[in-house]
Amino acid sequence: MNLLFADLPILKETKDAIEHLGLVETTSIQHVAIPRMLEGKDIIGQAQTGTGKTFAFAIPILEKIDLNDDNIQALVICPTRELTLQVYKEFLKLIKFNKAIKITSIYGGESYTKQFKALLEKPQIVVATPGRAIDHLERQTMDFSGLKILVLDEADEMLKMGFQEDLEKLLKDTPKERQTALFSATVPPFIKKVATKYQRNPEMIKVDTPTMTVDKVEQLVYHVRKSDRDALLIRLLDYYDPQSAIIFANTKNDVDSLSGYLQKHDYEADALHGDLKQSQRDYVMGRFRAKKLKYLIATDVAARGLDIAHVDMVINYEIPFEDEIYVHRIGRTARAGKSGVSVSLVYPSMRGKLALIERFIKQKMIEMKFPNDEDIEKKRLERSYESLKSIILSENQDGHIFRERLNQDGITDEQIIFALLSKLTPKTKQYDAIEEPQKRSNERKPEAERSSRDRSGKPINYKMAKINLGKEDGIRPVSLLDYLKKHADLFPKNIGDIHLSAHETEFQIHPAAIKRLEQLNHKQINGKKIRISIQGNR
Repeated sequence: MNLLFADLPILKETKDAIEHLGLVETTSIQHVAIPRMLEGKDIIGQAQTGTGKTFAFAIPILEKIDLNDDNIQALVICPTRELTLQVYKEFLKLIKFNKAIKITSIYGGESYTKQFKALLEKPQIVVATPGRAIDHLERQTMDFSGLKILVLDEADEMLKMGFQEDLEKLLKDTPKERQTALFSATVPPFIKKVATKYQRNPEMIKVDTPTMTVDKVEQLVYHVRKSDRDALLIRLLDYYDPQSAIIFANTKNDVDSLSGYLQKHDYEADALHGDLKQSQRDYVMGRFRAKKLKYLIATDVAARGLDIAHVDMVINYEIPFEDEIYVHRIGRTARAGKSGVSVSLVYPSMRGKLALIERFIKQKMIEMKFPNDEDIEKKRLERSYESLKSIILSENQDGHIFRERLNQDGITDEQIIFALLSKLTPKTKQYDAIEEPQKRSNERKPEAERSSRDRSGKPINYKMAKINLGKEDGIRPVSLLDYLKKHADLFPKNIGDIHLSAHETEFQIHPAAIKRLEQLNHKQINGKKIRISIQGNR
């Protein structure tokens, strides 16, 4: 059994706030991390999203704040604006009965004037993104000379987003005697380097889960041709009718086009990605949190840090390139002990990636057949029936005034009933025809010879390319695509599946783009000379 919050040696005001939230027992990461941090130890906490790690460091931080000290005493660094705000709001929950503690959030996209004003209030705790924290440090509007605790939250995500230099600067420019806590879903080499160089005998705290994904998430998969995804998505939204869902896409363009497509078909959907202004992002998120927006279409970066209990479905419009990101996505549903559903749309060329994800999460997803028109109609009628039944059984029925007036005008109760039922009965919908793609034969072609199709439907016989850079070199699918576009004028449409390993990366490439790719041979990335080989080329 984990520790009870009531048994922790912490402030009464913090206990009262926790009790107000209805929490009784610590989670696994909190059970170990809170006592260690209260003892002043440096830690590395390895845990997945949704394990309660924010409270694992927030509660000890509050315990160590000196109200007579005007310095910034605790700094929490988060990878994105959304996660920064989420962590900030979690702190606010914990100081509900302790208003003497002052906290502020600092992130890009928000007015400097507002942040200067907040910093003049002498907050003891700052939650910030790396870039904006360094910006204020260089402007001398934030002073970390009195810092007691530094927390890097989701450190692996910050590395993937290119914040390594920023993090090193913060680690160097804060007092050596500070307490340092790192929280990360994975522990890449840089985390180990930080532990060796910047922490004092850190204790490793690892929270294992049997399948790496939330047990209460039912994980479904639909195999579909890429060109039929939109049509299938419409069918699935009508079939499942989730009350609140996040639909993940891999690119900003897909997010924009998909939200426009759903809006055109009268679904309550809106986009969330990094190119939107902060005011637009806040507006979209505000509507989604308030349940005024049913479907949030988002990129992975934009959705970092979302903790919304009412999300009952996550849809992967396209499965992600990285296994860990799949786990993060699935963690957006089944929050606060509730159950949830994830749906992944997988087109033929991504079946290999699906198998890698299933191996990573140590379980198979449930393969589903497309719901046909009759299946969807049956589901919609059943929901309407249950809705009508709940109205009839409820005590709040104020229709007698209209009934009396209608009766006086010669309209019978039976006529009234059938008129209302016709309004409540969903209209029959026509859906675009789609066919399930054929399963591959057991004799699979060599990966280098597999073909896809271009926009005109003509087959593309991709070649396989190999580059001598991998995960250990900080390479990720998105950063590789960005580099190829910038230095070889290669657009993502020329690149097929990407498979990362520790020290090299294999990827499909359009034959017409091979010469441009080969021009990168012997150039350098992060001080390492590039070597590129093409399978079948001499």
